[in-house]
Parts: sequence; C-alpha cells; structure tokens
Amino acid sequence: MNPNLTALQAYPFEKLRALFADIRTPAMAHIALSIGEPKHASPDFVANAIKDNIDKLSNYPTTKGIPELRQAIAHWATQRFSLSTLDPETEILPVNGTREALFAFAQTVVAPSPDALVCSPNPFYQIYEGAALLAGAQPEFLACRVENNFIPDFAAVSPDVWQRCQLLFICTPGNPSGAVMSSAQLKALIALADQYDFVIASDECYSELYFDEASPPPGLLQACAELGRNDYERCVVFHSLSKRSNLPGLRSGFVAGDATILKDFLLYRTYHGCAMPVQHQLASVAAWNDEAHVKANRDLYRQKFAEVLDILDGCLDVSQPDASFYLWAKTPISDTEFAKGLFEQQHVTVLPGSYLSREVDGYNPGANYVRMALVAEAAQCADAAHRVKAYVQSLKERGAC
Repeated sequence: MNPNLTALQAYPFEKLRALFADIRTPAMAHIALSIGEPKHASPDFVANAIKDNIDKLSNYPTTKGIPELRQAIAHWATQRFSLSTLDPETEILPVNGTREALFAFAQTVVAPSPDALVCSPNPFYQIYEGAALLAGAQPEFLACRVENNFIPDFAAVSPDVWQRCQLLFICTPGNPSGAVMSSAQLKALIALADQYDFVIASDECYSELYFDEASPPPGLLQACAELGRNDYERCVVFHSLSKRSNLPGLRSGFVAGDATILKDFLLYRTYHGCAMPVQHQLASVAAWNDEAHVKANRDLYRQKFAEVLDILDGCLDVSQPDASFYLWAKTPISDTEFAKGLFEQQHVTVLPGSYLSREVDGYNPGANYVRMALVAEAAQCADAAHRVKAYVQSLKERGAC
C-alpha cells in the first residue's frame, strides 16, 4: 500500500459524524448548514441538454473535451476576466469538477522529494493537503488570520519556504471565509512565483457568488492579463459549474492557464481516465453560455445573507463575506462544543473551523470559528439563524459565554 495514505486525516464530515455520535436531537426538522452543496434549482435547460443528447452514451469521450465546450469556456472566461486571449486548443481543459482536478494537478506538477513543499491557506479545502501528501510533498500551511482579512500574509513567508515550494494553492473567494484576494495581491504572488519558480493553482470555484454586481472578484488570469502576461506562465485557474449554476451533480468544470503545464496535465489525465461524458459536455456548453441564471442565483444568496445577518446581529461575531455562500462565525465557546451543543439543542449542523485547519506551532487559525453554508432555501436559512440565536442566548443565560 502507498505509505503516504497513512498521513491522510479523516475528512471533516467524518469528524463531524464522530462528534455527533449518540446525541439525541429534539423533535424538530434538521437543518444542515455544514456542507457546501448548492440547493437552489438547477437550470432546466441544462437538464434538457442532457436529455437531448442522451444518445451520446454510445460515444467514448475524449480527455481533451469537445471543441464546442472549450470554445464556450474560452468565451466565458475571456469576457468575465477581461482577457485579451485564451486559446481553447492549448490553454483549457474540461474536468469533472474542481475537486478531482485539484488533486490530479498536484500529481502532475510536483516532483516528489523530502524537501518538496506544497503551500496552501489554513483553513483550507482538504483536497490541497491530500494532494500534496500523495504527490510526495509536505503541506506547508499559511495561516489566515482575521487581522489580515483571512488571507495569508504571503510577505511574511520565509525565503526558505518559497525556495522549497513547488506548488501554491490559493482559494479566492476563500473557503471557508469568503475572502477575496485583490488584483494587487495576485500580482505580488505572480512575482514570487517568478522569483522562486513555483506554480500557482488558483481555486476560483466561488468566483460567481458575489454581492456587488459592479465588482466581481478578480481572478489570477485577469491579474496576468493586467501585467501583459498573456502566456499565463506558472499560473493555472480552476472553475466549476457546481456553485455558479447549482450543478454539483454534473461534475463539470475546467482548468485554464499556462499551456506548457496544461500539456503535461493532459498527458497525466489521458492515463488517469477521467474524461467527461459527451452529454455532460454539451450540457456544460449550455450552462457556460448563459448568465441570466447565474445572476438570479446571486440574487437569491443576497436575500438570504441579508435576512440571516439581520437575525444574527448582536448574537455572533459574524459579518457578510466578500463573496461565496459561507458565513465564517466566531464562537463564544470552543468551535466543537458550539457545534455539538447547537446540534443537540436545535438540530442545526454547522462545521467546526478546527476541522478545516491544522495546528501549526501551537496555533490553529480555524479554532473558535464555525462555517455556515447558506445553501438551503431562504425560509430554512432564516429558521436556522433563529435557532442559532436561541442557542447562543441559552449559553449566555447559563453563563457559558
């Protein structure tokens, strides 16, 4: 067996199940705010595209994807991020969602060695850690602190770490905080990548869930374009239809950027056997070509955030994020005890922040936070917020906080 498997930790939701083991919950409907699975309706026209092309079940898909899909992605990304060029032949690869692509990407980019590092934010999407370990590198966690708006202080990272870094994962908008990196911050990272010769993998799967229609979050390729860096050297982005279009079950996304890196990634993927079914590719074309449903999706999230934050005002230390569908709330007691008590008393599930992060030098930046995913329907989210408020009030009455 691969010895690196023993270094993998239990996934956060496994830890959550263990935390809730043997708890008896009250007789009220369960509301899950723990998992970031979109619950808004999927677009009908996407389902229709699958039905209309169901005969493609008889076709083997190609790893590179059909030209129509790569062209639709190129058109969308060029418009969305103000790019002067994005070659659908060499700078785009369709993938079965960002999760599998992020993991596979590390296996392509990392040259295994005892000194190899893969850097990532902390807290982080757990795939970054597993990808690093199984690629034969060690994860290096960069703390996301409130005083830095939950974005790592990249300027404080030592030259030794950067010299050993082969791959840097970033997530913007961030999971779990929703923090958005500025174009200036992205450009500073590009300069570091040039100086120390590492690859930047920007996980941008929440990029279309934002609050100000006039100010969408910038992306890594956009920062490249602003620098006149139209070959996107050392820079690769990951996008998905899961959050943008409420299509988590379609497992459809793309990777775009540096053509030299993507050439090797395509070779890896050819052996990996992960081609997207043709009918899913054609449905994805329809999704990338439409913005009306995405705007409607953002409108729904705006309404939910406004209502939930109004209910929680004065109850928890929490505010509207820059983007995404998460609330990153500071807890008045330990995050695990808060999640456990809330589940036991109110039958509401949230995810402890310490399950999304690692302790480094005695400090866990996710401790005493919980992540709440506002993915359910508005009425359920409001109900959950009222229950959270009641639970916090019960803690205050008991003198527990």
